[in-house]
Amino acid sequence: MMLHPDLMLSLANDRHREMIAEADRGRLLTSARLARKARRASKERAVRGHPTGTLASCEPSAAVPAR
Repeated sequence: MMLHPDLMLSLANDRHREMIAEADRGRLLTSARLARKARRASKERAVRGHPTGTLASCEPSAAVPAR
């Protein structure tokens, strides 16, 4: 089956645009995933370094075995 050269060019250009759009979506998702991961990591570091309240606890924290 012979296709018209203009049709073949049009199909090739459409496929090329689809591939570029797919790569752009992948890069966008990757950058969003990395930004979210960095934001979570910065929140975790900020929480761990600060005391939980303004009052000191009465007894020292110790691991208690489960009963």
